[in-house]
Amino acid sequence: MPESGPQRVIAASNFVYTVGSGLYLTAGVLYFTEAVRLPASQVGLGLGIAGVLSLAVGIAVGHLADRHGARGVYAITLVVQALATAGFVLADSFWMFALAVGTAMGAKAAGLAARSPLIRHYGGDRPQAFRAYLRAVTNVGISLGALLAGWAVQVGTLPAYRLLVIGNAVAFAASAAILVHLPSVTPVPTTDNPRWIALRDRPYLLLAALDGIMAVQFKVLTVAVPLWLVTATTAPRWLISGTMLINTVIVIAFQIRAGRGIDSPTAGGAAYRRAGVAFLVSCSLVSLSAGMPAWAAATLLMTAMVIHTIGELWHSAAGFEVSFALAPRHATGQYLGVFGLGAGLAEALGPALLISLCITWGRPGWYVVGGLFTLTGLAAPLAVRWAQRHQHARQAHPQAVRKEAAAPEGSEGRSASTAATGRAGRRQFSQATPSPSRSSLRL
Repeated sequence: MPESGPQRVIAASNFVYTVGSGLYLTAGVLYFTEAVRLPASQVGLGLGIAGVLSLAVGIAVGHLADRHGARGVYAITLVVQALATAGFVLADSFWMFALAVGTAMGAKAAGLAARSPLIRHYGGDRPQAFRAYLRAVTNVGISLGALLAGWAVQVGTLPAYRLLVIGNAVAFAASAAILVHLPSVTPVPTTDNPRWIALRDRPYLLLAALDGIMAVQFKVLTVAVPLWLVTATTAPRWLISGTMLINTVIVIAFQIRAGRGIDSPTAGGAAYRRAGVAFLVSCSLVSLSAGMPAWAAATLLMTAMVIHTIGELWHSAAGFEVSFALAPRHATGQYLGVFGLGAGLAEALGPALLISLCITWGRPGWYVVGGLFTLTGLAAPLAVRWAQRHQHARQAHPQAVRKEAAAPEGSEGRSASTAATGRAGRRQFSQATPSPSRSSLRL
């Protein structure tokens, strides 16, 4: 349990929120396809558009949280998400669906960025460890929400699905209400850095991109493995739930422990490398399950999911560490919004990539995906070292970094200053006997 009261408030709010998320993740798509009767192609298109449009929202709202107080901004995002989710009951056409789901997904991305300054402020000496605790809580909440959603799926009627949607919206609103008990956070004073400093931090952008590539692994469990199990193996279909259960239990039990040794950006880079190797092994085992007897396929898939989940623990802990440790305190929300861009792209593009490689292409595609994860893990430590050098330079020579960030204006300013100095020098040289006082002023 968290030690401080504010941490408990954040954890309670997160738990209630993720129960609602579990309701939607389990039956949200089924609500639109089975109850609202929207074609699956339109649902997929709407979700894809919403995912892409929500990418930039996190950066802007994270900046607002840094400047105007994270608690209020975060609570607003939860209220917006609750209202948009309640709007699902009115979404009886594609454009109404796209509007509602786009607003909900945008508010979700914004909320993740706005919450980051709260985690950093109330997370104690190691906000990364508190973030790992919240991830364990998230898995408990989603599991409970999924269990509750099973009733609506089993009944399968429009009123049952609508009750699920309303329950989801109520959970988001309750999560916002719990934040009333959280003390407000005074915004960090602004500096004379450029406003969108995170978008100018190239090493941090590279890390966000690498983490986004690695984040495709989350879709391996929820998209690629279920489809592969059904279409390419003789394993029993109930094993889909079994793999999800294994993943959830391991994350709940070991996420906090996995992050204890990852206490620096360097350790985070090494954890990325280990995660990439683990994903290569798990993808290889999944590919080998095709053409095997049912018992052998089930054994390979279950083993692969255990190894995959260990890699997921390392990947998540590494992301928590580098994203917080390499972000300046005064711009935590903006930086974490930028870091979330990678995961957002993985959310939007990952399913199509995995289906194309692992399902359509088949067994070779699994090795390609595993190799992609491995190469990403090998590149991460190099990117971390670059980001650390950049961070040290920013802290040691802040003026130089600001000039570099504003290079176009700075070069123009220097050119104008040089020209003015030259003209002043020529005027001074043309004077026969300049007075010492005027010479001093020109210098």
